[in-house]
Amino acid sequence: MPSPPARAWQRMLSGRRLDLLDPSPLDVEIEDVAHGLAFVARWNGQTAGDWPFSVAQHSLVVEDLFARLSPGGCPPGHRLAALLHDAPEYVIGDMISPFKAALGFDYKAFEAKLERAVHVRFGLPAETPAPVARRIKRADRASAFLEAVQLAGFSAEEARRLFRPPRLAGLDAIRLVPRPPAEARAAFLDRFAALSGAVRDGR
Repeated sequence: MPSPPARAWQRMLSGRRLDLLDPSPLDVEIEDVAHGLAFVARWNGQTAGDWPFSVAQHSLVVEDLFARLSPGGCPPGHRLAALLHDAPEYVIGDMISPFKAALGFDYKAFEAKLERAVHVRFGLPAETPAPVARRIKRADRASAFLEAVQLAGFSAEEARRLFRPPRLAGLDAIRLVPRPPAEARAAFLDRFAALSGAVRDGR
């Protein structure tokens, strides 16, 4: 008797059943995203402090840095894309960059499918415009630099070499303090509500 096909979906706390191979925007709920990201540790948990530095908290930092890298201002939709830049990790976790590179294109394609589903669900373009994506990446590198130096034990010289943070006034003044998952989740949901509301209102 043939074995049943391997399960390729995950049950979320909302009750949604997300198909990981063909994710539907209809099965993406922001409460699931926020909860998952708040319990996923950056740096595989190898950070200082009583709490891991979560992807939810990292996402908040990236959104703030993205705005700082946009001195002329930026639409709330772009800021929402920055906040959600790591949203697929609520399902697949935060794999460190060397492991992503080892997994190659198939992993990136899998991640991109989840990202498109998240974007469509929350009223963003399925594909982030290239100039916006580049600025989000710069903000992501800046956050990684701060996390590496302040929380993960890297020297400033080593972190600059690895992450190439953009030149940004006041970057070194930012202080990162890991927060309990419940606090990170609530802060992420609050910021999402503000940004998504501004997107709906056309502000």
